[in-house]
Amino acid sequence: MALCREILQRKTKEYTGDDTDRLGAFKAAAALQHTTPERALAGMLAKHIVSLYDMCFDDGASYDIGTWDEKITDSLNYLFLLKAIVKEGHTNQPN
Repeated sequence: MALCREILQRKTKEYTGDDTDRLGAFKAAAALQHTTPERALAGMLAKHIVSLYDMCFDDGASYDIGTWDEKITDSLNYLFLLKAIVKEGHTNQPN
């Protein structure tokens, strides 16, 4: 979890620029795709899941722990970001 947090903090500037909305990239992607931020993020997450799936079923290859860590951490971070999007959506809904 500490690695996830460190990566999310380090990449904040890269993905948000000066925008104070840390979820802004997903909202922008959603607007471009005429969909919701959740669906935009799910599409991005799918790439990481497919990569992990390929690694798990690649009988002829052996991946170093660094590669596994990177793929798993990226997937976890997208899930944490999805939770933030869902939570924000529920917070902004009228009662």
